[in-house]
Amino acid sequence: MGRTRKGRDISGWLVVDKPAGLTSTTVANKVKWAFEAKKAGHAGTLDPDATGVLAVALGEATKTVPYVTDALKAYRFTIRFGQATNTDDAEGEVIATSDLRPSNEDLIAALPAFEGDIEQVPPQYSAVKIDGQRAYKLARDGEELELAARPLFVESLSLLNRPEPDHAELELVCGKGGYVRAIARDLGDALGCHAHVRALRRIWSGPFDVEDAVRFEQIEALARTPEIDALLLPVETGLSELPRLTCTDLGAAKLRNGNPGEVATAADYGEECWAAHNGTPVAVGIYRSGMLHPSRVFNL
Repeated sequence: MGRTRKGRDISGWLVVDKPAGLTSTTVANKVKWAFEAKKAGHAGTLDPDATGVLAVALGEATKTVPYVTDALKAYRFTIRFGQATNTDDAEGEVIATSDLRPSNEDLIAALPAFEGDIEQVPPQYSAVKIDGQRAYKLARDGEELELAARPLFVESLSLLNRPEPDHAELELVCGKGGYVRAIARDLGDALGCHAHVRALRRIWSGPFDVEDAVRFEQIEALARTPEIDALLLPVETGLSELPRLTCTDLGAAKLRNGNPGEVATAADYGEECWAAHNGTPVAVGIYRSGMLHPSRVFNL
């Protein structure tokens, strides 16, 4: 006999303002425990020392995680010039130094090369898998890794502030799979002075903004109380990048059984959409000639 998964059937999104010093998995597990939820997952890993938006999905909202992960994200970060580290952030060992400090003009002139569709080599200490093992585990064992470059879309990279010659504050808006540490490393190399990330904060991710995020202390204070449910955003928040359709009664019944179902509104042929019935998400799928062909069905 299979084991029954314990926990509540609760679904929705919680936007956490992740504190420094915790892994993204630790935060997601804490949220799962606090809500006594059966299932939880997060959209987009943040480094342990990074802060800001970590969107945690509970229950049926986990089916919408890919749409948040694929969306644009924005980061504000402080870069330290004159030092390269083996982790590309302040936690690592300094492996190279330089007395050169770029002028504001040189820094601004270097930024456009990091915009658009670029190729980026992940940091040695990253979660990229090599032969089934995480790169950071191999790097900790002293292995020199040759990581392949990966495509990344960068919508913008801009200078916010230059408080003094050693540091600059920048903002990055990019797509899925971007490493801010690699941006800092490569920018330092392009300027001939070495650099690493000193501080990093994600300010928004897809539909989720840090201004609406819940502090970790609030989660701990309300854990396993009826009041904590009020912090949740609805499942469909994670579908904001997709067009919304409305099901007919018969269409909703068919979609819930995993079959193509009729919708009362239209979209472009072949477009990925989500459909609701009486305001409740029913399915995500492909629209074709008045029908939604489901790829994900919600049990709400």
